Amino acid sequence: MIVYGSTLSPFVRKVMAYLSEKGLSAELVPSGMGRGGPEFVEASPFGKMPAFRDPGGDNGGDFFISDSTAIITYLEAKYPEPAMIPADPANRARTIWFEEFGDTMVAAAGGKVFFNRIVAPKFLKQPGDEAAAQGAIDTDLPRLLDYLERIVPDSGFLVGDAIGLADISVASPFVNFAHCGVGVDAERWPRTVGYLEAILARPSFAAMVEGERRMVAALG
Repeated sequence: MIVYGSTLSPFVRKVMAYLSEKGLSAELVPSGMGRGGPEFVEASPFGKMPAFRDPGGDNGGDFFISDSTAIITYLEAKYPEPAMIPADPANRARTIWFEEFGDTMVAAAGGKVFFNRIVAPKFLKQPGDEAAAQGAIDTDLPRLLDYLERIVPDSGFLVGDAIGLADISVASPFVNFAHCGVGVDAERWPRTVGYLEAILARPSFAAMVEGERRMVAALG
């Protein structure tokens, strides 16, 4: 299996962490921003990452798809154990909610910071909008953290008593804040800090995130 993209994207990171927690592996092919070649374009017609290829996926032929949710939906159906999306109706619904929360609300806020502080100046060689980045830190981020502080359970997992797609989806975009030097105040949000640290310390995230840190540091 092949994943096209860069783990600096929270959505690519989500897919790679999900694969690791499932005990699956995939080759990560650097793609996006002009990279990836024709196979990336075939899997992602609009050039969005992540994209995915399963050489043995579609009646023995190649299966191509893009979007992290679509990729994970395919993998969860093909490899149901260990389950990252519960079968129980209420817990399944909660998992989908937390994936949406991570993919849209947290990733959108983190994207404002990451794009304007790293992507624009380091990759695109153009000025970022620091006012937009700081606005996300001052206004968007506290609301997200206040919500998590209220609802993170004592179990340490958002749904049930084991790691699942909910945790992977919520934790992944917080890495982009960290890459920009934006931390979470442990005095104001202690439960959330403990939760994020525990999820991101798992083998599915830890080495990957450390590699990203080195990549960001090398950009200067």
